[in-house]
Amino acid sequence: MSLNWKEINLILEELDLPGSQIQAAAQSAFDVIGLRIHKKGSPSLEGAPSKEGMTKQLLIALSPGACRLHETFRLFPKSDKPLRFAQFLNSRIVNGWIEEAAQLGDNRIIRLLVKRGENRFRLYIRLWSNAANFIVTDEQGVVLDAMRRLPKKGEISGGHYAPEADESGSRREYAVRDLPGNDTFNAKIDAFYAEQGGALSLETLREQARRDCEGSMGRLQAALQRLRNKESEFASADRLREYGDIILANIAAIKTGDVWLEADNFYANNETIRIELDTHKSPSAQAEQYYEQYAKAKKGLADIRTEIEAGERELQKVEKKLETLLAENNPLVLAKLLKTGGTKPGPATTQDKKRPGLSFRRGDWLIIVGRDAAENDALLRRHVKGGDLWLHARDFPGSYVFIKQRSGKSFPLEILLDAGNLAIFYSKGRNNGEGDLFYTPVKYLRRAKNGPKGLVIPTQEKNLHIKLDESRLRELESCRIEK
Repeated sequence: MSLNWKEINLILEELDLPGSQIQAAAQSAFDVIGLRIHKKGSPSLEGAPSKEGMTKQLLIALSPGACRLHETFRLFPKSDKPLRFAQFLNSRIVNGWIEEAAQLGDNRIIRLLVKRGENRFRLYIRLWSNAANFIVTDEQGVVLDAMRRLPKKGEISGGHYAPEADESGSRREYAVRDLPGNDTFNAKIDAFYAEQGGALSLETLREQARRDCEGSMGRLQAALQRLRNKESEFASADRLREYGDIILANIAAIKTGDVWLEADNFYANNETIRIELDTHKSPSAQAEQYYEQYAKAKKGLADIRTEIEAGERELQKVEKKLETLLAENNPLVLAKLLKTGGTKPGPATTQDKKRPGLSFRRGDWLIIVGRDAAENDALLRRHVKGGDLWLHARDFPGSYVFIKQRSGKSFPLEILLDAGNLAIFYSKGRNNGEGDLFYTPVKYLRRAKNGPKGLVIPTQEKNLHIKLDESRLRELESCRIEK
């Protein structure tokens, strides 16, 4: 449960931040910042400042369902490596003095006015569970940096943020929680979150698991529906063969330039049937075209049914994965499971270690990405075969992406979309957010004569348009094979 606006006002009143100096900033996680602040003591009777003062640790958490700002009395954990936003605060804000600390109305947005030398900064801490952020601006509201960079909202360096202009608030009445103990509300709320942190983080992780898995399930279900629609179309393939037979049976009645053939359908009690004709083809060629369409549909039907079976298996795996994740009660274990895609990562094989580039294991499928010309060339020479599928972004230099072939299996649509996202992401067209690519089996690639290393010319290629899917890319990152 996040802080409500009344609790925020009480916390700020107890903290009495104006006149305090920010001495250090630390970031233990992407959404947690700690500030060490110091306030000088009261003047002595002679009017000289007291040497004694009060040092506090201020905790700012933007975690969904547990957004808060309060003094913490516990050891603040340090991150294994310096994180970006803490480094920014240490370079621009640390050693500055807090001139004002207030909540904007009842909006759960805290504004700290900080002066450092001749410069003044505004620190906005927005404690909204679904849109929390920590934004630093100059006096004109120009964003210098944000804990969560959100370009669409302008919450990125160079953007503009001035929430004072929004007078609307929650306008709802809240009560300050009645927590046990006789300490300050800061101490009570710190103890509450310390005790409930495991449960809160567990629920947050479960929500992430639901969001990730349900997103995958939604995409799989949509892909399956498209395949089933195509299956229904191909299931009527016998009709195409019948058209060819009826045309040949009535070939003498067809005149050059006829658009339709009306004839008895000897497959349906001699009912009259109308068959569309191609005015540019002879009757025999028209019949042959229908037979070719029939053969293609029959083969396509088998491939589609194979893809449907693979998609249904993948859907069952994701449903089982979600069930496993939601049953886990240890937040640390759940966080690790989410990071590894719901399964414990196994050791890389000797072949994985030797293979250049990046490798992603998606179910039973292996996707390989060459990151530069040398890796592209090495993969082509020693690590892929003729039946493997090659993908590359159109009009932009970038990685070669390969999907390893599986015996007797066609490439599922979801795997093709995975590889397509990787091909656009690891290309110069990434910033466009979408792009065209072509793909073809490796056996249809030929090396460019006297061309640079790794350059190939595809033949019999097909085209695909890809819009980058951030959730899909996150899932792929969790399936990456570590070497």
